[in-house]
Amino acid sequence: MKSLVLGASGQLGSCLKKVASERSIDSMLFPTEEEGNILDPALLDLLLEREKPNFVINCAAYTAVDKAEDEQDICRKINKDGAANIAHACKKHGAAMIQISTDFVFKGDVQHALTETDIAAPENIYGLTKLEGEQAIVGILDEHYILRTSWLYSEYGNNFVKTMIRLSRDHKDVNVIIDQIGSPTYAIDLADTIVDIMESPTPHYGLYHYSNEGAVSWFDFARAIFDLDFSESKVSPIRSSEYKTKATRPAFSVMDKSKIKQTFNLEIPYWRDSLVVCVGRL
Repeated sequence: MKSLVLGASGQLGSCLKKVASERSIDSMLFPTEEEGNILDPALLDLLLEREKPNFVINCAAYTAVDKAEDEQDICRKINKDGAANIAHACKKHGAAMIQISTDFVFKGDVQHALTETDIAAPENIYGLTKLEGEQAIVGILDEHYILRTSWLYSEYGNNFVKTMIRLSRDHKDVNVIIDQIGSPTYAIDLADTIVDIMESPTPHYGLYHYSNEGAVSWFDFARAIFDLDFSESKVSPIRSSEYKTKATRPAFSVMDKSKIKQTFNLEIPYWRDSLVVCVGRL
């Protein structure tokens, strides 16, 4: 079983490299952007023709949520057109596609854990283009897995956990939003799940939700990070109305993971347990 990871230099791509090493997977390849630019269909065609993968994992995305409001064209090219390019290449060369999507496809105006059948109604350009990418894949390629995830962090790249640790060491007081609720996801756990899906003896294509178990506000998430880092700084709660951003975030985006757990017989770690592991590695 051979797989290609596109967007391999990012946070999730780095975690897939670590998991592949830990699980002694030699058949997971990590081409550079020059070798597999998702905006270059001809280059993707050559890459898949040469490598003949069973799976292509798309970790490439435009994720600058606020900046996307001003850069809608490039955001859409990467998140929608890039995903479509990969799907076309997979269809031509007989590969299955694993696409990483987001909880930001939801409006966030509910108080129940969101299932795969709940209506997606994004309120920002990032979420909209990720949803458009999902829809493009579904229209092109039957053999796909779309994994919506949320609040991704790890010891790699830039993310909320590393930012909070840096702020806790540089500032005595840090304000964090308390009225946005979601589920943090340790990217190593997601990477392990992607490998489990590829190693499943029977394909179960479709849309799935994945995050760590539990629900928390950004404020309580930050407070847990401060505690684990033994920070003496103070973290204080503020409301979204006190911290204006260009893009609207969902107020509640906790996702139901029943489908992926039952389909692939997964045990998903609780968010704080995974956070302990990650902070211990920083």
